[in-house]
Amino acid sequence: MVSSAAEEVKSELRGIEGGSITLPVPVLEFGFLSLERTIIAVVKEKKCDILEEIYEDRLFWNNRTGLFTLRGLQRSDSGVYFIDSKKGAVFLTSHRLTVYEPVAAPAVNAVNTVNVSAESCTLLCLVKKAGETTLLWYKDEDILNQSSSALSLPLTVHRQDLTSSYRCVAANPAENKTLHVDVTALCDSNTQSWLFLTPVLVFGSAVAVCIFYTNMKRERKRERETVTAAPH
Repeated sequence: MVSSAAEEVKSELRGIEGGSITLPVPVLEFGFLSLERTIIAVVKEKKCDILEEIYEDRLFWNNRTGLFTLRGLQRSDSGVYFIDSKKGAVFLTSHRLTVYEPVAAPAVNAVNTVNVSAESCTLLCLVKKAGETTLLWYKDEDILNQSSSALSLPLTVHRQDLTSSYRCVAANPAENKTLHVDVTALCDSNTQSWLFLTPVLVFGSAVAVCIFYTNMKRERKRERETVTAAPH
């Protein structure tokens, strides 16, 4: 079945584990579908026979359009599929399918929230698993930062840029998931926490110093009284 005419892959297909993919070329009358060199389905007289057991409940042929659809995708489904039409429109084409893990939804936390002048905050975009995932930070339509196969990606936002639109995107070649980030809410809440915490820390430190010196004075007073009261 497989000849030099099909050595050049006609299309690159991408799918997600558990999802489905429809091969783009039909077999309308008589032909075959194979994975690499293994025939997995035969179309004849408006019927499709599935030859490989692992495809029996997952591979479907539409007798109206002639298209094959593979459901419940698994990583092992990756490979080159050959569509060989022997009657009517006669051709042999090949299509490479790559099945990816689903992209994990990103989350965003505020870290290193503000500096002393409260002029910026750092946001961290995170995913639970990296795999083949690329993380990207967007400001409006511009990519500010990106990293492949990383669990987290930081972004420093300056106060003058808080009104811009920010989003974190987790993506692989088959899909992407986007989280729109309310930077103003994240950064302002942490700035307020910092501004509230600073006087509290200063006041607490002052109280601690006062208590320390008061205790020192009391201890010295006790020592002097003990010395005075001692018999000569």
